[in-house]
Amino acid sequence: MDITQVAAAAPVTNSTTTSNSVLSSDFEVFLQMLTAQAEYQDPLEPIDSSEYAAQLAQFSMVEQQVSTNDLLEQMLTAFGANDMSGAANWIGLEALVTGPVQFQGAPITVSPNPPIAADTVDLVVYNPQGTEVQRRALPLGAEPYQWDGLSDAGSPLPYGEYTLKIESSANGEPLAEDPALSYARVTEARIDSGTTLLVLQNGYMIEAANVIGLREPA
Repeated sequence: MDITQVAAAAPVTNSTTTSNSVLSSDFEVFLQMLTAQAEYQDPLEPIDSSEYAAQLAQFSMVEQQVSTNDLLEQMLTAFGANDMSGAANWIGLEALVTGPVQFQGAPITVSPNPPIAADTVDLVVYNPQGTEVQRRALPLGAEPYQWDGLSDAGSPLPYGEYTLKIESSANGEPLAEDPALSYARVTEARIDSGTTLLVLQNGYMIEAANVIGLREPA
């Protein structure tokens, strides 16, 4: 795909830096909570091994996200500094973003990130009219999930646009409802009024600073 330059490039905004600071802070809090839980556990009723393993898995996911965001911030800075030569490196990669997805028969990778306290996590699917068409229980944690686009009866849902949300609860009480993170391939990059924009395979355009992660296509 072509790279269209509309105006001169400018440094990337600090929105990613702010997000990284928040995530790093959450990471430190999570580490302190996990350490305190292990230190002050009741020796007569120690932490269940499966629960502890799940917490360690979440710890690993958070640590990986912090590292990924640090690398992404460096890439975004280089992107703005190197003008369109940097933009070319993004084309063909899959960007992790929020927003509607285009279902065309192929599974869509969703990256949930529920609160640590959640004991129930659901993927909720809405059609363009805002009607809920599907609800699936997800494993606890932040491991990627493949949404296959199949109905509960096993037949494919109609091709088109869907909005995916992650609903989390604990002890039957709602905790959060967040847009699901999903991957979409970058097909084009533009510089418009000093802002780097990415055109995704699903037709949507986002600012490069709003990309949460990048990966090579599977």
